[in-house]
Amino acid sequence: MALKEDNHAGAAAGGGKAITDKQAEDAFRTIIKWIGEDTDRDGLEETPDRMVRAYREYFAGYDEDPEEVLRKTFSEVDGYDEMIVLRGVTFESHCEHHIAPIIGRVWIGYIPNKRVVGISKLARVVEIFSKRLQIQERLTAQIANTVDEVLKPSGVAVVVKAAHHCMIDRGVRKRGADLVTSRMLGVFRDQPETRHEFLTLVNADTTE
Repeated sequence: MALKEDNHAGAAAGGGKAITDKQAEDAFRTIIKWIGEDTDRDGLEETPDRMVRAYREYFAGYDEDPEEVLRKTFSEVDGYDEMIVLRGVTFESHCEHHIAPIIGRVWIGYIPNKRVVGISKLARVVEIFSKRLQIQERLTAQIANTVDEVLKPSGVAVVVKAAHHCMIDRGVRKRGADLVTSRMLGVFRDQPETRHEFLTLVNADTTE
């Protein structure tokens, strides 16, 4: 477990060694000094504490189990076995290379095998995985693999479209570009017509 609210309940674990909020604040204070600022001035005096609280929100996904979120399913579906698609779930994450924001949307489709899950649970899976240090390719695979492993549907499809601030605010500084990744499992991989139906819904959503 990571980023505990109360140090007495337990601190963030890094490399097998407990890290307290005070140590994290000191680290942020050092970085603020490194960029050339005065941590003792009024506007920055409480910033290290604010950063600890903000990082606890940014990376809250380490404390949650996405598989557990999906375990409550519903079987009374009257034989429904057609595609279910949740479109355009927004997310904010941070890339593991520069800890810069990744901001985008996720489309999740699956074909149920006797059981369905509440749509808010799918959005919650996106939230949990995005609230960790990420690369978009792994985020896409984690969402799809988890839905597949827990729900055991006939197929799962996930598309992620996101803007990466590591190439917007630094480096090549290119705005307006987004990265698109996908993972297709089961019938979405094996049946082109099923995959086409899903991708049509994804692309239709972007033009509305």
